[in-house]
Amino acid sequence: MDEELEEINYKFDTQLLLEGKDLSDDQVREYIANNIEGDCLLVVGDDEVLKLHFHTNTPWKVLEYCASLGEIYDVVIENMPRQAQGLKG
Repeated sequence: MDEELEEINYKFDTQLLLEGKDLSDDQVREYIANNIEGDCLLVVGDDEVLKLHFHTNTPWKVLEYCASLGEIYDVVIENMPRQAQGLKG
């Protein structure tokens, strides 16, 4: 197996936009860091729109949590091992 693939601990690059009211990037970041296993967590924005980026093996947990806070859109979930092999997905 390729060394680059062996280094990928979390399979799915999960990205989305979250729109809501009184959103807190710190609160979202803290919840995900404490409750969903993964790495490379980035949450930026303001109290109405947040951009989230996270590597995880359970992207549905990220979607479920964020959907509980507001409307999610522009959702992208990419399979990083497939990308590393030059495949789509």
